[in-house]
Amino acid sequence: MAYTYLLYHIVIRPKNSRPVFLEEHEKMLYAYIWGFCKEKKCFLHRINGMPDHIHILVEVHPSIAISDFVRELKISTNSWLKQHKTEFPAFEGWGKTYCALTYSLREKDMVKNYIAIQKEHHKVITFRAEYEALMKEFGIDTDRWMFTD
Repeated sequence: MAYTYLLYHIVIRPKNSRPVFLEEHEKMLYAYIWGFCKEKKCFLHRINGMPDHIHILVEVHPSIAISDFVRELKISTNSWLKQHKTEFPAFEGWGKTYCALTYSLREKDMVKNYIAIQKEHHKVITFRAEYEALMKEFGIDTDRWMFTD
């Protein structure tokens, strides 16, 4: 038997980073994503976001490549969001890119707390600045690819 611990901090955003997820309806979307994760045998530790992006901390089942997980998540939520056009009228699709960073078990609580305080956090820092800081922390040269659609 193999033992794995694949903890990912995933950031996804709608096309053109448009603010489409209103706070009064975001919990519906988060519940749907929780169900998606459960169906894929993944464990969702925390989800939160802003109108223009979502942070997900998830243990991904070892049978699923992270690229497949995110692709399937975007396809599934895209359909669900279009079925809930009343609550998410401005949603036109997901941005082409995503961010997936790995963390250790020791860092899990730190990342969970970081995701939990997104609304307070973004009162002082923009999504773009936050993203660029994360990439710098991980030594990734972004060249702003995250924001091209």
